[in-house]
Amino acid sequence: MNVKEFVEHFNLYVAAGKDNLDRQIQGGYCGDLLSDVMANAPVGCIWLTVQAHQNIVKVAVLREMAAIVLTGGQTPDQETVERATQEGIPILLWSDSAFDLAGRAYSAGIINHPH
Repeated sequence: MNVKEFVEHFNLYVAAGKDNLDRQIQGGYCGDLLSDVMANAPVGCIWLTVQAHQNIVKVAVLREMAAIVLTGGQTPDQETVERATQEGIPILLWSDSAFDLAGRAYSAGIINHPH
């Protein structure tokens, strides 16, 4: 599944990176501690988080993520949107819990593959 299909399937709002929705999703990761995400998120994943500041873009670029999904109704500030768009990282918005979306994504076939 690519990011565009994910957006359409789960009715997400694209807050940034609208031109980069063709990336293939290679798995998923849930986490809000940036050091943990940097160390453990799989390359090419979607990252579910409540963090909405500019540093999430740096982490997503480092891990070559397919997209960041802000959960729980979080929204990024304008600087974060601009930085994500500049770096080509989609930021998607989900109003419910990360737990709920993670379960739905897993059921839809988004799983982490062993390296």
